[in-house]
Amino acid sequence: MSRPFEGVRVLDFTQVLAGPYGSYQLALLGAEVIKVERREGEDMRRTPLSREWAERGMAPSWLAINGNKQSLTLDLQKPAAVEIVRKLAARADVVMENFRGGVMERLGIGFRALSEVNPKLIYCAISGFGQTGPSSHEAGYDGKIQAMSGIMAITGHAEMGPTRAGFAVCDVLSGMTAAFAVSSALFQRTHTGRGQFIDVSMLEASLAFLSTQVADFTVAGHHQEQFGNQAISRKVTANLFKAKESHLLLAVNDEKQYRALMTTIGRPDVLEDPRFADWFLRKENETALRVIIEAALASDDAKSWEKRLNAADAPSASIWKIEEIIEHPQIVARDVLQTVDSPFGPMRLMGSGFHMAHGGGKLDTLGPALGAHTDAILADLGYDERAIAGLRDDGVV
Repeated sequence: MSRPFEGVRVLDFTQVLAGPYGSYQLALLGAEVIKVERREGEDMRRTPLSREWAERGMAPSWLAINGNKQSLTLDLQKPAAVEIVRKLAARADVVMENFRGGVMERLGIGFRALSEVNPKLIYCAISGFGQTGPSSHEAGYDGKIQAMSGIMAITGHAEMGPTRAGFAVCDVLSGMTAAFAVSSALFQRTHTGRGQFIDVSMLEASLAFLSTQVADFTVAGHHQEQFGNQAISRKVTANLFKAKESHLLLAVNDEKQYRALMTTIGRPDVLEDPRFADWFLRKENETALRVIIEAALASDDAKSWEKRLNAADAPSASIWKIEEIIEHPQIVARDVLQTVDSPFGPMRLMGSGFHMAHGGGKLDTLGPALGAHTDAILADLGYDERAIAGLRDDGVV
């Protein structure tokens, strides 16, 4: 069965995480993605987590977001490389890049130049701050955007200061924003027949994901604080609690769930305690309520409580590690991780975060070796073996 973006060709100049994550979503859904890299390859291929994989130019974090792509190496400083890009753009539907503003224009392959070659081209530029405004020239990195966007200001415990998320959340959500924007532009083109320029700002994408927190201030004047592991509902039973030798995250947010919690932990008497008659009084007496809950939870481990409480409709979860959650029966039952063959044996990697009835995301091939498709792509453009050899001798590819 065909996938949504089969027949769509993406010319992908992105590197590191935000951009490649976005183009990977399109590749999973059937787009032909030609990844253009400098001749030595992008730095992400050699992240230092594993020397073995870094030396192969296939670091795990790079493999995770570059499957289903083709690799073409080009020295974009060379006029012959620019000519190759123009020929590819004439056949492409989408160009994606995440250089600083102005870089592609100086190379002669920005939106204006390439749209002259192909008026239907959709050109998506991902940057830290967008293509206009006083900060448009600044580099954008995940940590910097986490700090500026407000994410760090509201994450962590007040007594410990601002806390960074444990993964590159701004990079990933910016990549997903770019994929959504490109998808929208492709759909719009079916009505207008026209391409367009898409300007994705990491800072703006991050703020868009903080829309409820922004509205809390712009509408009600509320200043956000660090509330540790408490839910945004600020319900005192939606927080992290100690269990026997571990922790349990309770997500108990309504009255029915609260009653189920107290009954299941063996403290139905608390339901009659006037100190905890409603959510306002529970907040006033939070310390006393926490002591009661943690004393009960101390009798068993978090995973046992997780099963018992969820069965009673008191939402909760123990703290799962990555190596544990990927083997969770729910994840296994839905084939969330996909297995792909490689020269190094079968590999399990993440695909799309959703399922479709008709042609959903599928990981077909491992991220390519550097330049693996250069000759084939050039041959498709009309370059013969002699011309390709000449380009290689000249350091163009």
